Amino acid sequence: MTGLLTVADGSPVALENPDAFGPVLLVCEHASRQLPEKMGSLGLSDEALGGHIAWDPGALAVSKLLVESLDAALIHQRFSRLVYDCNRPPEADAAMPAVSEVFQIPGNAMISPVERLARTEAIYFPFRDALSDYIAVRKANGRPPVLVTMHTFTPVYHGRQRGVEIGILHDTDSRLADAMLASAEKSTRHVVRRNEPYGPADGVTHTLIEHGLKNGLPNVMIEIRNDLVKDEIGQKVMADYLTGLLGESLAVLSQ
Repeated sequence: MTGLLTVADGSPVALENPDAFGPVLLVCEHASRQLPEKMGSLGLSDEALGGHIAWDPGALAVSKLLVESLDAALIHQRFSRLVYDCNRPPEADAAMPAVSEVFQIPGNAMISPVERLARTEAIYFPFRDALSDYIAVRKANGRPPVLVTMHTFTPVYHGRQRGVEIGILHDTDSRLADAMLASAEKSTRHVVRRNEPYGPADGVTHTLIEHGLKNGLPNVMIEIRNDLVKDEIGQKVMADYLTGLLGESLAVLSQ
C-alpha cells in the first residue's frame, strides 16, 4: 500500500454481511477514532482523540447490532473523521477540519492542496467507491437497498443541553423519515425529532444525496444522543428500538 496508508493500516473501508437478505444498507462514516500511522496524533491529546471530535461513540456498536436484527449490510469507515470526514465532499472545509467544536486540530491547520488530495485519494475515494459499487451490484440483482446512515451526537454542544434524543434526518426525499417519525409518535419512549440536532443546511446529508437520492433509494440519517449508547446495555436497548422503528416504517413504504 502506498501514499498515506501503510500495509499495517489496512483498508480504509470495511464491508460486513455483504450477502444480507434484508433491504437495509447501513453506513457508518464516523465509526472509528483510529489514525493512520503516518498521521501521528494530529497534535491532539489522547483525551481529545477519544472524544466525539474524532468519531461517533456508539454508532458502530449499534450498527453492528442492527446488522444482526435486520440482516442488513454495513459499510463503515476505518479511520477517524479528523483525517477525512467521509460524509463531506473533498471541496468542503469540514472534510478535513482545522477546528472541531472548541478544539483546534494542529495537524489539519494549513493543509496543502497536495496533502488534501492525498487524504482524499487514500480515504474518501475508496469509501465512496465501495459504497457505490455495492449499491450498483444490489441494483443489478434487482435488490436496490434502503440507505440508512448511523451517527451519534453529544448531549451538550457549546455549553447548551440538547433535548432531542434521536434525530431523523433527511434531504429532499423524506419518504422513510416521514414513516419513521410517524411510527415514533406512537409512543413517548424517546424524544424523536426531524432534522435535529443537524439538518441539510449543516452539510450533513452528503452521503444521502450522493448514494441515496442520486440512485433513487429510500434513505435516512439517524442521529442518536451518545449518552444513550455509552455501554452495551444502552446500545442493545437502542438497537431494539431502531429495529422496530425501521421494520414498521419499511413495511409502510412497501405497501
